[in-house]
Amino acid sequence: MDDAIEFAPRGARGRLYSATGRVRLGDADVHGLLRLDGLARHLQDVATDDWDDTGLDAQDVWVVRRTAIRRTTSRWPALGDAVTLTTWCAGTGAAWAERRTDLEVGGQTLLEAAALWVPTDPDGRPRRLRPTFFTVYGEAVGDRKVSGRVARPAVDPAARRRRWEVRRSDLDVVGHVNNAAVWSAVAEVAPEAPRAVTVVHHGALELDDEVVLAYTEHAFWLVVDGDVRVSGGFELE
Repeated sequence: MDDAIEFAPRGARGRLYSATGRVRLGDADVHGLLRLDGLARHLQDVATDDWDDTGLDAQDVWVVRRTAIRRTTSRWPALGDAVTLTTWCAGTGAAWAERRTDLEVGGQTLLEAAALWVPTDPDGRPRRLRPTFFTVYGEAVGDRKVSGRVARPAVDPAARRRRWEVRRSDLDVVGHVNNAAVWSAVAEVAPEAPRAVTVVHHGALELDDEVVLAYTEHAFWLVVDGDVRVSGGFELE
């Protein structure tokens, strides 16, 4: 887990957006706990719904570069739980923004997430944050700046390796493996209900890629022809 990642607290001012949902059968593992890819879908959906609700330029496509999640109690969301996700912008850079999200069950925050998102045009080219962005989110952000740099680590030579198949159902509207689908690979090797987990996207995964999933007890990498496209780590108790 990257010690530099800060989970900024919810401010008293500015835009907050909340949505409710439920942990469904398709999101739960064999023990009835919310899978990491199911969690990623909840986070992705509330972020999309917040953006749509602002009425800002729908031509902007937001691409996640890094997501960090930590558990704040001993409890992990489980099948049937009614969940409330509250999200806000917690910081910005020149061409990226940090989105914080809290996941609550029964009024108790179980998970906190901090995600770095980059706005792109419909062709995938990064865009600088527009003045209208700050009209909506600026009060919540204040003057907090966040770095957009993400390190590309080398694969541990001792890592175990296996092939990870890309399916057509993993692709999103821009033809790349969707963020939530990437988390399904993480769920293959991460511990159940980890204390913390981070996923960093260094490059896109595509349908014809021959992807190798490398992993150790605390880290993982998705590699194509020796190039690390996704990396991350997890913490146990």
